[in-house]
Amino acid sequence: MTPGLEEDWPKLLALLPMGWEAKAKELGALKFGRRFTPETLLRTLLLYLSSDCSMRETAARADVDLSDVGLLKRVDKSGNWLGWITEQLIEQTPLPAMACPALQGRRLLAADGSVVTEPGAIAATWRLHYTMDIRTLSCCEVQITPSKTGESLTQFSVQQDDVLIADRGFANRRSINHVLDNGGDVLVRMNLSSLPLKNEDGTPFEQLPRLRTLQIGQAGEWPAVMQGSNEPVAVRVCAYRKTDEQREESELKVQDTAKRKQKEQQLQSKTVEAAGYVVVVTTLSSLTAEEVLALYRHRWQVELAFKRMKSLLGLSRLRKKNPEGAKAWLQGKLLVACLIERLIAEGEHFSPEPKGERPKARTGADGSGTFSLA
Repeated sequence: MTPGLEEDWPKLLALLPMGWEAKAKELGALKFGRRFTPETLLRTLLLYLSSDCSMRETAARADVDLSDVGLLKRVDKSGNWLGWITEQLIEQTPLPAMACPALQGRRLLAADGSVVTEPGAIAATWRLHYTMDIRTLSCCEVQITPSKTGESLTQFSVQQDDVLIADRGFANRRSINHVLDNGGDVLVRMNLSSLPLKNEDGTPFEQLPRLRTLQIGQAGEWPAVMQGSNEPVAVRVCAYRKTDEQREESELKVQDTAKRKQKEQQLQSKTVEAAGYVVVVTTLSSLTAEEVLALYRHRWQVELAFKRMKSLLGLSRLRKKNPEGAKAWLQGKLLVACLIERLIAEGEHFSPEPKGERPKARTGADGSGTFSLA
């Protein structure tokens, strides 16, 4: 190990969950040979996963007598072990108090998905399904599937009173009913067609006529009904009308996307018009429309997390080609991300700020301060 890593290694080991060494053998990470202890194996894997080294260079830097083929086998067989450590770290992450009394004690989970690609001319792709607690910016759950598996809230476990926040790709009845059936609430952005709603009298809920009543910069809300698993469910549609500058930028983005996908002829004028609004549907009843929209803006934290993992940890392209190795590699990258989060959290307990000084409260993504989370 390098001198810096040698010095910091005990701090990292102190973060690991109880029983992590025994799990290495139980979950198959140490079935090949006897030259590795669990600690040596983990140190070697983390060196490989956190750097841009080849397997041969990793073995040399870790000072282990192992070929690149031998290390390849170790990575392939370590996925379940790395995944178990990651899950335990997530469960051990302390949750701070929230500044919003209406949602006190509830988990706020931002859900998203991202496609990662294997190297090579004929590259297979995988999809990461990911939830983040937006109070702690820490990973709560991750699933790795083939890319043909679409984004859906059904990929995630839901606890009583969880609030799932997600983008338009998750706005469908199956996703929402999965959360509701498990005792949670949803706050999901929607488009004009993916989530059929009705008025209380049973007639179709039409978005655009209502959206047109909003003034620039104004928020509004309307009651609606969605078909649940067994019976109709009351929901709220909350919307914000963008400024002219925001609207023009959104319309250009919609048109550019249609052009890139060669669907310009199919692009409807009402789709372009709808780009001038932010529309969300929620089952939360304790917040105003302004608070609902401010809460939704915090979903961007999960997008930033993906960007950090892709830019800093090289998550955007897989360096493994076989399915078993690809999943192990992805699990390892997520473990590195979780360890970084835990190290940062540990460091915050020893803040150098003078006594009596407190950090400024976070505000909404627009800086308005309408709704903040501590």
